Amino acid sequence: MKEKIELMKFIRQIIVTAIVVGVFTNVNAALPVAVDGQPLPTLAPVLERVQKSVVSITSDIQRKAKNSRFENDSFFNQFFDRPQNFRSQRQRMAAMGVVVDASNGYILTNEHSIAGASNISVTFSDGDQVPAQLIGVDKVTDVAIIQVSKANLTQIEIGNSDVLRVGDFVVSVGDPLGSQSTITSGLISALSKKSSLKRHQYFIQSDAGYGPGILINLRGEMIGLNISRVAQTAGSTRIGFSTPVNKAMKIKQQILEYGVPQRGFLAVQAQDLTPELANVLNVEESRGAVITRVAPDSSAEKSGLQVGDVVLKVDDQIVRKTKDLRKLVTYHFAGDQLEIDVLRNGVNKRLLAVLESSSQPSRLGNMVHDKLDGATFKEVSGDQTGISGYQGVLATNVRKGSVAWNNGVRTNDLIVSANRKEVSNLDEFRSAINNKDVLMLNIVRENGALFLLLQ
Repeated sequence: MKEKIELMKFIRQIIVTAIVVGVFTNVNAALPVAVDGQPLPTLAPVLERVQKSVVSITSDIQRKAKNSRFENDSFFNQFFDRPQNFRSQRQRMAAMGVVVDASNGYILTNEHSIAGASNISVTFSDGDQVPAQLIGVDKVTDVAIIQVSKANLTQIEIGNSDVLRVGDFVVSVGDPLGSQSTITSGLISALSKKSSLKRHQYFIQSDAGYGPGILINLRGEMIGLNISRVAQTAGSTRIGFSTPVNKAMKIKQQILEYGVPQRGFLAVQAQDLTPELANVLNVEESRGAVITRVAPDSSAEKSGLQVGDVVLKVDDQIVRKTKDLRKLVTYHFAGDQLEIDVLRNGVNKRLLAVLESSSQPSRLGNMVHDKLDGATFKEVSGDQTGISGYQGVLATNVRKGSVAWNNGVRTNDLIVSANRKEVSNLDEFRSAINNKDVLMLNIVRENGALFLLLQ
């Protein structure tokens, strides 16, 4: 009998709970506009203000469509930089942008949607459409700057992406469905890292910032520029990537000042720390990059770096091989300061190095690629070398017996393409061979030309 009474009480409790839940469910299904005279929170006023600075961009971009019987042949594509038959196609492209400087008419947008474009036009929230010109781009961060001539522009408020935290609420004002006013919200799941060896960690990650557009905080301040890259987790959650606004604005400043971003460069040569080399240097470390040369009068020399130093960390990022050091340096900009941890004669030291510009006339080969150790390069036109009609990267000096020498590179070789990509400057050269195990260089040497395979 006692058990029966307890069972009846338990059933009544379940019924009461179900009624209460049902009542509150119905209340939530039709939320009032105000509670006790206080309006419910809304982002509508913030978004109305933000959308005045968001623009639609259309342009013509010339695309090349291959028409070759061998275009899908991986064997031929790997080794031969042969002529292709192309059909020229002009496409009308759509993009998004945001006004970041109203007085000068500067608009921030994505590099992938505007590079090489012509007939650029910008449509504003009031319906006005005006022509624009491309000022400059940066492929690494997917940032581009265009300019319009129009009065009474509204510019976005710029936030501080350095103070963001994982878990912060963010809103994306974008165009994932072809609508300028599409809004998505979410949380920041990972922040960009000052120094990282992983490409995706250069960006802010969130479940809001996918599709073209901008990432803002709840105050309506821009904190990121969305890029096209999207990842999908095992649980089918979409993760978007956004270039931090602090970095995007720095790129804008460099484009306006120099025409292109001035990537960082550390004027040293280095090699991997091997067990044999560690034994000679009397160090117990099993990884790192050993400095083999420091350029005279360079910022590297001024920082205190010396031949024989074993680089262990850059900005607290572990350096295991020389390529790690190179990658960490080249993602930064000229003028950036790096903290470099080295081991010297058994003593750990922390040095501060201010990076130089990667577009300086002469660069050390090892910091371009391991297989070019022992060579220095500068960007020239063929007319400067007596080879008319060509432009590329010149090997100004190749040390006899070095890695570059043994791979067949010689002083005064003019490199006009690398891995089937034309190169006219050092940044394009580095981009074409970055993280590649096999290099194929198209070289003009004296009155002839040849392909050089480095593997």
